[in-house]
Amino acid sequence: MNQIIPADRNQITFGSLEEAISVDDPVRFLDAFVEKLDLFKLGFQMKNVQIEGRPSFHPKLFLRIYLYGYQNGIRSSRRLEKECKRNLEMQWLCGKLIPNYHTIADFRKVNGNALVNMFKLFVTFLKEADLIGGKPLPLTEPNPELITVRKIITLLKS
Repeated sequence: MNQIIPADRNQITFGSLEEAISVDDPVRFLDAFVEKLDLFKLGFQMKNVQIEGRPSFHPKLFLRIYLYGYQNGIRSSRRLEKECKRNLEMQWLCGKLIPNYHTIADFRKVNGNALVNMFKLFVTFLKEADLIGGKPLPLTEPNPELITVRKIITLLKS
């Protein structure tokens, strides 16, 4: 019986991340959105560049990571780090940089208010572009504070 034979794992192939991500992929939209942000106005803290030691990651890298996580329902910094390693879209978005989960979590801790401002701006932009409906969420929880980001994302997608 004839069967489809997989590619040889030892075969060298040539390609780029750019050709692996389609033109209409949502990660391209996230990248363009982050590039247009004014980080200072949103309240992000920029690290001073030190002469010695390893250079820091640019804050826009973390914004790309968090927006990707927001879009795909990933909140854990450990899972976001894993996505940076194995997910082709995330590799394209981050330029193959892989920040440690602790660095990702520290960015969230230091820039919590600025991240909230950025997410509000992102949702407002999506509403104005008619990419999401912006319908009021039904509060089925006994305590409205128990509605999680995951539930909100699920309701927005439906």
